[in-house]
Amino acid sequence: MADQPVHQNSSDEIDLGQLFQMIGRGFQKFFNFIGSIFKGIFHILMLFLLFVQKNIIILSVAVIIGGVGGYILDTTLPEKYISKMVVEPNFNSVQQLYNNIAFYNDLANAQDSVALATALNITEHEAASIKEIFADSYSDENQKIKLFDEFIRELDTTTVKTIDFENYLQNFNSLDARFHQISVISTNNRVAKKMQPAIINSISVNDYFKLQKRINDENLSLQEEIYKQQLVEIDSLQSLYRTVLVKEADKPMQGTSINMAESGDSRNRELALVQEKDVLKEKLVALNKERANKSTIVNIISDFPTRGVEQKGIWNSYKFKLPILLLALVFGVLALLQLSKYLKTYNQE
Repeated sequence: MADQPVHQNSSDEIDLGQLFQMIGRGFQKFFNFIGSIFKGIFHILMLFLLFVQKNIIILSVAVIIGGVGGYILDTTLPEKYISKMVVEPNFNSVQQLYNNIAFYNDLANAQDSVALATALNITEHEAASIKEIFADSYSDENQKIKLFDEFIRELDTTTVKTIDFENYLQNFNSLDARFHQISVISTNNRVAKKMQPAIINSISVNDYFKLQKRINDENLSLQEEIYKQQLVEIDSLQSLYRTVLVKEADKPMQGTSINMAESGDSRNRELALVQEKDVLKEKLVALNKERANKSTIVNIISDFPTRGVEQKGIWNSYKFKLPILLLALVFGVLALLQLSKYLKTYNQE
């Protein structure tokens, strides 16, 4: 019996020793794996540098030719100008706006200046100067929060509990934004301003949106009449309560506590009417704001400028783009030739 504890301790020491050895081997394999990754990356980097060193002359010539060609293109090609307009589509007309802009852009890409001139009510020469037309959303975090607040107000309590701001942002797309920016790139710096009326009218003449605007105007007018009628009724009630208070004050003091209670109730009712009147006035102010915001099918927040701004920046320069493009092309061809040579050697082995 006395030898049993010694045997138990010896067994525990053996088990612990094996455990530490397993842990040590696991760490060693892990670090070896990490080391092999870095070795592989270093090997690929060295192969890339050797490839560049071997073909440095050809690659340098490609960059020089691309730079010279880019300089010639920048010098000979006409300057491009960009003009931007910010709009606020109403009555769910944003999808139609994007469809129209995409249609104009397709005509510009196809160089169909006749159809584009007809669509935008400009001359064919002006239409031929248009290189690209596109639209994108114009929103920040504050606007997204406001849109989320308006969105959840329309939902029932049960549905609101299942939706949070993060989920809303995941499903947010450019069409959900309140403001949208229309951009025109052209070699004519004045054409954007001339085509602005046609872009807006293409949405405004739509019968569906015109019907939606008319119904909205009628609803706003009806709601305004209701609010004003309620204000008249409140004024009448306030006049009535004042008359009652005056008559109660003229009566002899009989049952003082009762008269004070009745007087207090009248004052409380009058105070409630004053508060209700303030609420109605705020609703009328909000109604006027909505009428102003939806006075047109498409609100123009910022017009196209009279003259477009010249496109600048390194990404808009052929001196930068063409050398990179030519370098990538030559590099790809050389890499394919090297791969073909390796495959032939591999097949012979």
